[in-house]
Amino acid sequence: MGEEPVMDESGQQAHSQAVKKGFSGWQVLGIVLLAMVVTAGVSYWVLSQYVFVEAFDPVELNTSEQRTLQSKLHVLGVDAQEPSSPAAEPEPYSEEGASREVRFSERELNGMLANNTDLARKLAVDLSQDLLSVVLLVPLEEGFPVLGGQTLRVHAGVELAVNNDKPVVRLKGVSVMGVPLPNAWLGNLKNVDLVHEFADDPGFWRSFSEGVDSVHVEDGQLVLKLRE
Repeated sequence: MGEEPVMDESGQQAHSQAVKKGFSGWQVLGIVLLAMVVTAGVSYWVLSQYVFVEAFDPVELNTSEQRTLQSKLHVLGVDAQEPSSPAAEPEPYSEEGASREVRFSERELNGMLANNTDLARKLAVDLSQDLLSVVLLVPLEEGFPVLGGQTLRVHAGVELAVNNDKPVVRLKGVSVMGVPLPNAWLGNLKNVDLVHEFADDPGFWRSFSEGVDSVHVEDGQLVLKLRE
């Protein structure tokens, strides 16, 4: 009789590892199904949180923040007081010591939207260096093709900066559901300095350029400085 081959400990370990390298058909199917479930879950979360968001949570300012915001709006001639507030007292007009610069934080801008609950749930403002961005949620009617009943997410960015001591306002772009729209669809206004382009035409931008010394975003605040 022939002698059986002898396998040392290292040989047994190598044989065991070789057996473990392979996967059965059921194991492969299980891995594929698990990957599909995870992918579907992640996709649903991304769509529900970023694409098909139904509403934002309105920003509610506390009493101190409301008072600060009202004082800033008062500089711009806007009466933001509640109807129950005391009537204004007569006082002589004076510009002595008056500041022509007003700063609005991101929270204050979104807080102003909260005065209109429906708008605050559909529009949100973000401030970053020299850039003001807005996200608008647009509900689609049930009869709308394919996306009927869903909420469309529109994202836009506007550059607000100062160049050669002059205000610069440029549309950086508009995207729908994360897809940037072609410049032609935006009237070829992308990256065009609107103040410079339309300052000579009668209307809003001419009045804006003549009345605003500078407007830009810095340190998370929208800074507006009016001319004398």
